[in-house]
Amino acid sequence: MAELENTQETMADFATELEASFRKIEEGDIIRGTVIAVSEEEVIVDLKYYAQGILKAEDFSNDPDFAVLEQIKIGDEIEAAVISMDDGNGNIRLSKKEANEVLGWETLQNYMEEETELTVKVKEAVNGGVVAYLEGIRGFIPASQLALTYVEDLESYCGKTLAVRVIMVDKEKEKLILSAKVIEKEKAAEEQNHKISMIVPGSILEGTVENLTNYGAFVALQDGLSGLVHISEICTKRIRKPSEVLAVGDKVRVKVLHTRDNKISLSIKAVDEEMATDNIEDAEGYEYSSGEEATTTLGDLFKNLKF
Repeated sequence: MAELENTQETMADFATELEASFRKIEEGDIIRGTVIAVSEEEVIVDLKYYAQGILKAEDFSNDPDFAVLEQIKIGDEIEAAVISMDDGNGNIRLSKKEANEVLGWETLQNYMEEETELTVKVKEAVNGGVVAYLEGIRGFIPASQLALTYVEDLESYCGKTLAVRVIMVDKEKEKLILSAKVIEKEKAAEEQNHKISMIVPGSILEGTVENLTNYGAFVALQDGLSGLVHISEICTKRIRKPSEVLAVGDKVRVKVLHTRDNKISLSIKAVDEEMATDNIEDAEGYEYSSGEEATTTLGDLFKNLKF
């Protein structure tokens, strides 16, 4: 049984070697291999070929801070371009940088189309933005795309790790534009939508009028939220514009009508109507008493009648 297993293993090894002998690698090819050794200066790659692949540290990335020992591990699979069939020691010289020129741009295009969220580290501040590398390719993040608000101090972003999305890829012009703002904007929207979902329709809230338009008033509420009081929900009387009865800065009590489509619809009129109803109910339920006893008798009633 052991002899059979050894025979099968030998045949499997022979099949692998036979396949490798027929394989042809040429300069310019982009090939895949498995890392079998890593040093500070170079990486050795098993290509399943009669010769091994050698990747010098300087041939990995355009990123000046790329560190082979930190980012490459034994067992990693690497795609690289063949730049020489013999490095002088019988090895095939490879370049990850050259492969990036072909594969990197395609990958970046896919990232953009699929709206993939990626993580990059800011390397330096330049005029109008900062630089970060993705797939070994230099990317630019404009100052207007760093955060929800425009960033003046670009140097403060150097060394920071950011979640970004690819928003422009131009291989011909070697232009890669990234944005951290789109990610922050989505997260802020998710957080706000969650806050809105926690508001119960019918609740009475306090707020401040923050803006007036022809069709209504926007009221600032708690937790950074705001809602719209439509002109028809401002008061019971007919008005032509909200500014007839409201001013920016006014403190108001509003009733939440609904929270559809992550928007808060409010009413001032509904609060006033509820208060008016409560007052009427209080008045109807009030019993008047003078504190004196009733002394009128049936005889007293007839006494003043004339027949």
